[in-house]
Amino acid sequence: MLPQEIIRKKRDGQALSEKEISAIVSGMTDGTFSESQLAAFAMAVYFQGMSMDECIALTGNMMKSGQMLTWDDLKLDGPVVDKHSTGGVGDKVSLILAPIVAACGVYNPMVSGRGLGHTGGTLDKLESIPGYNTHPDNSLFRRTVKEVGCAVIGQTEDLAPADKLFYSVRDVTATIESVPLITASILSKKLAAGLDGLVMDVKTGNGAFANNLGFANEIAKSIIHVSNNFGVRTSVFITDMNQPLGRTVGNALEVREAVNYLTGVDRDPRLHDVVISIASEMLAIGGLAETKKEGIEKVNEVLDNGKAAESFGKMVLTLGGPANFLEEVKSYLPEAPVIKPIPSEHTGFVSGINTRNVGLAVVELGGGRKNVTDGIDHSVGLSQVVGISEKVEAAQPLALVHAQNEDQANQTIETIRNSYSISDSNVEPNPIILYLLN
Repeated sequence: MLPQEIIRKKRDGQALSEKEISAIVSGMTDGTFSESQLAAFAMAVYFQGMSMDECIALTGNMMKSGQMLTWDDLKLDGPVVDKHSTGGVGDKVSLILAPIVAACGVYNPMVSGRGLGHTGGTLDKLESIPGYNTHPDNSLFRRTVKEVGCAVIGQTEDLAPADKLFYSVRDVTATIESVPLITASILSKKLAAGLDGLVMDVKTGNGAFANNLGFANEIAKSIIHVSNNFGVRTSVFITDMNQPLGRTVGNALEVREAVNYLTGVDRDPRLHDVVISIASEMLAIGGLAETKKEGIEKVNEVLDNGKAAESFGKMVLTLGGPANFLEEVKSYLPEAPVIKPIPSEHTGFVSGINTRNVGLAVVELGGGRKNVTDGIDHSVGLSQVVGISEKVEAAQPLALVHAQNEDQANQTIETIRNSYSISDSNVEPNPIILYLLN
């Protein structure tokens, strides 16, 4: 089956057969499809779309392109449920969520990613922790899931390798924003992890990948349909990303906020709403809570009695991090040498934030990658970030910038100031949870 004929067929708006889609995926992994042919195929799908049957076939073949994880031999005494987010600015939910649901009896093998564009990546955050192994061998990964209840790691070479290859092409060919390709990319990895259930967090707003509600809704419905087709019960939250989530943006700073959340030192209300909502839904999907109220009660219980924090500490230790990380978190996380306030130029209420620019400002500090091969400065970022509807006085900090030098700090101060809108009258922010689809 000639690659160019399959590309031609999709280019002309025709539906591809399961056999043709299988040939494409096989070609990705065995090299019979060149990079230019993959790029042409991605562009054809971007413009012509895919039917639901095509999307299911693409997802299934990409899922089966590598190792399929199973958990039956471990005789787990609870459901295997995962969560995935489309990514945002200040989104440290995964760090908090995995140990919470583990403490409630869910087994959560969470395969996470790195930062992309203006968004932060869970793996980059975890690598702020000395010794933490984001790419353990399969034996250690499985042991951690069984013994701790959760393991947050990176995609292995064997898990959906077709996606890794295809994604790298899509990233440089302006074909990311395709619902069928997004669906297949997310679910090929998640379904290969042997899940009983999945909860998605699709973010929308000026700091999100899906910057409008219609696009977010389309992604959500596609993911639910395809995932359910493979027998994995799935729910999708649509959440607001018109401002950073929580009070920090940047790798080590977000880890610190996550630890403070788990240990009860401080819990930002919007962050708390997202965590509680997704966690309780994961319990419901896993059959561990009959109602939302029961799920929330269980989540609050493990937060209050310290079991969620204990699960996080155990995960860090089992995957190579310090035994006393929770107790000595400040001493283990890197700190930037320059910390400066970003003073507001006006008195009033925060009426809007260009969240994408906030994320890009952290990338410019070195907290994200401009190129795939770039290293990460885990210490830089923003803390004490002021949110929408909060009142500020002139000269009051909108945030603190953590930078390597004065020049970087001053540049970031200018960027963040320009990213904030201050009004005389108060503006109610969007609710953090817009709605739930299942």
